[in-house]
Amino acid sequence: MNKSLVTNLLALVALAAGYWLDQPVLLFAGLFAFSGAITNWLAIHMLFEKVPGLYGSGVIPARFEDFKLGIKSLMMEQFFTTENIDRFLSQEMNSAASIDLKPVIDEIDLEPSFNGLVEVILNSQFGAMLAMMGDQEALEPLKQPFIEKMKQSMLDISQQDEFKQNLKSQLEQPDMLNDIRANVDSIIDQRLSELTPRLVKEIIQKMIREHLGWLVVWGGVFGGVIGVISALISLN
Repeated sequence: MNKSLVTNLLALVALAAGYWLDQPVLLFAGLFAFSGAITNWLAIHMLFEKVPGLYGSGVIPARFEDFKLGIKSLMMEQFFTTENIDRFLSQEMNSAASIDLKPVIDEIDLEPSFNGLVEVILNSQFGAMLAMMGDQEALEPLKQPFIEKMKQSMLDISQQDEFKQNLKSQLEQPDMLNDIRANVDSIIDQRLSELTPRLVKEIIQKMIREHLGWLVVWGGVFGGVIGVISALISLN
């Protein structure tokens, strides 16, 4: 239900009834209620839409860039502070469910490492021996076991307390925290660049229009009360 529309219609009905029934109290109540409701409705409308001839209307689309800067400032100064990032990293590293590097390790391509090892062996005193055994192809059956063993060793190392403490210390270095903030800043800038004045207006409307509708309702209520008081005073 559109609260603003209902309030304005009720005020107009009271105004019309008071006029036709020659009831000053009802007339004044309807007139003042309609005045308060329509004024508040126009003020809300002017927040989002430019009204020709009314200076200051359409403030939200007009201050689009300021809204974007305000959003960015809120995110960086309240949420992604150096202290908050440091606290988050400390909690993650000290939590029972510590950081699991297995998905990262599983994605590592260790084939270049195996090829480097083969090259070192071929250039060593074992190279001549391997040449008699089929050269580099003789080591191919060792590739997969080597890769699996290396990944398991890396995973075991990543689970050691000493490794976790060293990783935590590195992540808490000032330069590292600054790099994280710089990356977050860049991401926020990228996302904000995708916003348009129309989209910002729709977001804000969605958040507050329902609550702003009560301004129209209360404008009508208080206007009606003032109208009744005014009518009673004038009749006396």
